[in-house]
Amino acid sequence: MNKKKGMDLLQKQSRAGWIFLAPATLMIAVMNFWPMISAFFTSLKTGSSANMQWAEPIFYNYARMFADKLFQRSIINTFLYLAIQVPIMLVLAILLAQLLNNKDLKLKGFFRTCVFLPCATALVSYSLIFKSLFATEGLINTILVNLHILSENYNFLGNPASAKAVIIIALIWRWTGYNMVFYLAGLQNIEYSVYEAAKIDGANGWETFWGITVPLLKPTIIMTFIMSINGTLQLFDESVNLTNGGPANSTITMSHYIYNNTFGTSVANFGYATAMAFVVFIMVGVLAFINLKVGDTRD
Repeated sequence: MNKKKGMDLLQKQSRAGWIFLAPATLMIAVMNFWPMISAFFTSLKTGSSANMQWAEPIFYNYARMFADKLFQRSIINTFLYLAIQVPIMLVLAILLAQLLNNKDLKLKGFFRTCVFLPCATALVSYSLIFKSLFATEGLINTILVNLHILSENYNFLGNPASAKAVIIIALIWRWTGYNMVFYLAGLQNIEYSVYEAAKIDGANGWETFWGITVPLLKPTIIMTFIMSINGTLQLFDESVNLTNGGPANSTITMSHYIYNNTFGTSVANFGYATAMAFVVFIMVGVLAFINLKVGDTRD
């Protein structure tokens, strides 16, 4: 009898749980999954937004990408930003978090705020600020000329290599503090006695960092790496507001090119733009899966 009552109680609890979950599950399905399914169907269509029809062949938009030189260039640019910016940014974030976690450091709150402040700046605003700084008559050129590093003003945003460098510098400035907060939170969960024990055993700062800090921060490092990859593959504001994809589309990103195909031309090509967006989605998923597998140390 008691067993039957226990089963009834478990069933009631399970039913109550599903009742509470149902509204959120329904909202996620309607607001997230259905638009994704609808977008996939759109990626199989061609024509203008007012007169779309099924593509012939059905995967025409996906095949078109392999012949689209500009889309291929946008992929190369995006992965270049990812390969250079993400490692530098995350290493700086870890080092800054380690430095600002020192219990003997004074004015820690002030320094943490200064490092975090850039990521509180609006994306459009900071892009325009960097565009002004690196303009031909901007502050950076003025300083470099006055220090006799440059003999004359240099067009940073008019040269493909330097324009890409400006975007990478801007990204590092904007997002290092954001990632530092995650590492700082992780470091504060590590008992200080662990470091004291390592010090007693004769470990120096570098050995302590690699032997204690990095292994214990591994879950946080993987999380920030995945978030950084996700954000960089969807890079948009810097390409649009800093360089407008130029010069000659040499700095354009995948999201910028998708936007141009959707809203940047006289005829909106929703089918092709949606197909490219799905390719970006697959790239994010594959890279995130690889990171999780590489970082998974469970047997």
